[in-house]
Amino acid sequence: MIKDLFSLDGRVALVTGGSRGIGRMIAEGFMMQGAKVYISSRKADQCDATAAALSADGGTCISLPQDISTVDGCRALTERLAGLEPRLDILVNNAGAAWGAEFDLFPESGWDKVMNLNLKSPFFLTQALHGLLTAAASPERPSKVINIASIDGIHLNPQETYSYHASKSALIYLTRRMAARLIADNIVVTAIAPGAFASDMNRDARDRAEAVAKRIPMGRIGTDEDMAAAAIYLASRAGDYVVGATLPVDGGVSMASLTSV
Repeated sequence: MIKDLFSLDGRVALVTGGSRGIGRMIAEGFMMQGAKVYISSRKADQCDATAAALSADGGTCISLPQDISTVDGCRALTERLAGLEPRLDILVNNAGAAWGAEFDLFPESGWDKVMNLNLKSPFFLTQALHGLLTAAASPERPSKVINIASIDGIHLNPQETYSYHASKSALIYLTRRMAARLIADNIVVTAIAPGAFASDMNRDARDRAEAVAKRIPMGRIGTDEDMAAAAIYLASRAGDYVVGATLPVDGGVSMASLTSV
């Protein structure tokens, strides 16, 4: 039914990095559309507080704090979720990190931390959750994996965030590779490439929204509703036929060079 295209009633979702920023925006949007949402993040107190706050507004949000920067961490989170749910309908790989430093001073630690969390973890967490995702999937209602990339994987910014740029660009192509394999199991893999949204990671957008907006063709930074809507679209029946694609949600930044010609 057309009226149910964006409904998530009865679906179970896991959002990593769900305690704040873009992850919280997505988790709240899923809840408002009827999903039962688990959120995970490294800091247990933040994860617990966010789950309690979102649940207080109606719906179900459950905290599963876990560091997923290692393969063991990904497997531990999977085991905890499997003890609570027989299936998983939606996985949002959102947990991420950034690091900025001058080229000659960029440290190995800044490379490894970002690449591990932004690129390695989405692959190995999806691998670990493959059984739960398959258990929920059918041709009529596929499971969904949504990787949160960035417009920095599409469009260079002037900051010296070498590992961040590399990880997000690689995640976009990894999304395509995973999609090509997992569609055989009725699991649809896509990605979102956010632009400027106010968050602890994007403090420029958070603290200097008006200045940042001047560089965006649409004239404003993204809102919670903008991010939630994009994720709901891909997670719901509305996005079932979108396979391997990356959806820029950036107010036109990634196409700015075209609009200026």
